[in-house]
Amino acid sequence: MTTKATAQPSTSRLAQFYVLTKPRVVQLIVFCAFIGMVLAVPQWPTGDEWLRMAVACAGIWLVAAAAAAFNCLVEKTIDARMKRTAWRPTARGELTTAQALGFSAALCCAGCFVLLAYVNALTMWLTLATFVGYAVIYTVILKPLTPQNIVIGGASGAMPPVLGWAAMTGTVGPEAWLLFLIIFIWTPPHFWALALYRVDDYRRSGLPMLPVTHGQQYTARHVFLYTLALLAVTLMPAGYGMSSWLYLGVAFVLSSIFCVYGFFLWRDYSDALARKTFRFSLWHLSGIFTALLVDHFLL
Repeated sequence: MTTKATAQPSTSRLAQFYVLTKPRVVQLIVFCAFIGMVLAVPQWPTGDEWLRMAVACAGIWLVAAAAAAFNCLVEKTIDARMKRTAWRPTARGELTTAQALGFSAALCCAGCFVLLAYVNALTMWLTLATFVGYAVIYTVILKPLTPQNIVIGGASGAMPPVLGWAAMTGTVGPEAWLLFLIIFIWTPPHFWALALYRVDDYRRSGLPMLPVTHGQQYTARHVFLYTLALLAVTLMPAGYGMSSWLYLGVAFVLSSIFCVYGFFLWRDYSDALARKTFRFSLWHLSGIFTALLVDHFLL
């Protein structure tokens, strides 16, 4: 007599839920929101302001994690076809649809409550709108529909500093939209560099990513063109007067290096270079926002 083996989860249930939150992505989101909070305060923050920042970061983390979990749920079939994402618990069938959906809903409700009760209504509504923009408009509608999904959907990913600014001021000023613009223009070359060396994955997934629909050369050229636009955009905070020479120097150097990566990716493509370009894009955004933070406090 034989018995049917029962598939065992590869990790603990708690770890599986944690994986759904896409920790590294959410950490970058919260970091950018935190920069928006700090830049919204003219002087060194008071104790109450630091507390407000901590609470706002917690609320934004909860809603961002909810959006990530919902994304994993909606794309579980697509994730299962891709080496990069096949290990996710939803793709492996280790979490049910009800479990993932309930987890996402609980995080979203908790985050919205924290933001509404302890920060302000504007931040809560903007964060909720960002959730809908990423989890529904981008993931469900745009991503499978058009190769420009990253460009259009990038608006949701660019919202964190706006959320941070709103958390501290109750308004959204032009400075916040400058920070938004930096991330918005940064997003296409960042994701297209990834899609270039993961093109086989995206081809199997059926998603109309630009390297799949238009080819390597076309995509690499657009990566380069966006890095040029990004160079101009990253200098705008200094031109507007919200930062000084320290930020200007760092932004110029980092963005110029990104342009060099983009140029050689276009002229002499290799998967290794695309991978290096993608990794540098993470350092670029982190460096840009860190420079804004240091410049704000020291000069």
